[in-house]
Amino acid sequence: MIADFANQLASRFADAMIEVAQPRGEIGLVVAPADWLATCLALRDEFGFDTFIDLCGVDYLSYGNDEWDTDGVSYEGFSRGVEGQGPGRFKWGEQPSHQVPDPQGTEVDELAGRRYAVVLHLLSVRHNQRVRVRCFAADNSMPLVSSLVSAWPSANWFEREAFDLFGIIFEGHPDLRRILTDYGFVGHPFRKDFPLIGNVEVRYDAEKQRVVYEPVTSVEPRVLVPRVIRDDADLATARAESDNRILDREARR
Repeated sequence: MIADFANQLASRFADAMIEVAQPRGEIGLVVAPADWLATCLALRDEFGFDTFIDLCGVDYLSYGNDEWDTDGVSYEGFSRGVEGQGPGRFKWGEQPSHQVPDPQGTEVDELAGRRYAVVLHLLSVRHNQRVRVRCFAADNSMPLVSSLVSAWPSANWFEREAFDLFGIIFEGHPDLRRILTDYGFVGHPFRKDFPLIGNVEVRYDAEKQRVVYEPVTSVEPRVLVPRVIRDDADLATARAESDNRILDREARR
């Protein structure tokens, strides 16, 4: 059934890239910005995906790159002390470079037209089928895709959220304005080059008797550090010793 549906999508949307994630059987399409609205309308009208589930933005800056140094490894196999290398470890006004040299020695933008994406999830109740549709904005400096509010009115607030947090502009949206941050907020906080410390501090000024915004002065740059599993000789030794202890306990019973 999954293979048949994937073949139907490939036949109907010849210019799209079809993705099938096994063993979960998740099916997705990656379409060009020019085909975004037409593809979504075809999925609704021709394939029965009448139910809008979710829409979100994604920033692929630093995607697939390490944001921490894991040279120092504990005997349990994961790094305890790390130093961030990528987005998040810089102050306001600083940002990482994603320019890489090509074989001729000139610098090229490795994320050209591939940094900002809009991801849509649809459901067909009639066919009990879900599909994911993804579209990369063509211009990183002005990420722009067509609005889907005309197809699914419930996409309204989802697109406003993606605009507010990622700066993605939805052409044709009836009321594209911020929905989570203040109206005077500067920047888009879910972009990977937005500093985790923010760009302003908020405090109450007793003399002015109101809340005031000031440049960040008391917060140091930081990065979120997950547990990083490593294949390490010490880890293999520790696991072997642990297995031997378990076997010894079972032998003594």
